[in-house]
Amino acid sequence: MSEKYKTTETDKAYFVTFTIVEWLTVLANVQGKEIIIDSLKHYQQSRGLTIYAYCLMPNHVHLIAQSNGKEYLSAVLRDLKKQTAKTITKKLESCDNNESQKALEIFASEGRRLKRISKYKVWQDGNRPILLYSNKFIQQKIDYIHSNPVKAGLVVNPEDYLYSSARNYAGLTSVIDIEMLTMEWKTVK
Repeated sequence: MSEKYKTTETDKAYFVTFTIVEWLTVLANVQGKEIIIDSLKHYQQSRGLTIYAYCLMPNHVHLIAQSNGKEYLSAVLRDLKKQTAKTITKKLESCDNNESQKALEIFASEGRRLKRISKYKVWQDGNRPILLYSNKFIQQKIDYIHSNPVKAGLVVNPEDYLYSSARNYAGLTSVIDIEMLTMEWKTVK
């Protein structure tokens, strides 16, 4: 894997994005999003993944996150993507519709291109990690994440989107617990 896709600091937060191959919208339905939610929650508990902001879009995921300091965030996300890929393809295999079969064909085609893939390639390579370095930059990334569903026409207001930490920051119930960031780059519960 290219160095540009790896996190180099174990105790720092990063803005990351991971995307379904060919931007397929396999996360558009509730079941697709639940796969990601369950996996993120699992990695929060089992691997110390700290999430500061998130947004689950129909074909990609944005996070501001960091690892527990014992391992690189890129290793945690690699394993998360591997686990969710298996669950997504298993779910698609159980569906008997043209859209699911077409997605599986594309995932299989992408998988055949790489020796390291045994059957399906669901996620594009890398996470595009960007180390967070200033309050202004952090706020810019949080705003970008939270405005994603608005720009995509899914909701009118960021906090209306159920699958985004905009709800956490607005004081509403959310599907994932996060550590909220203040502008002083401190975490609060």
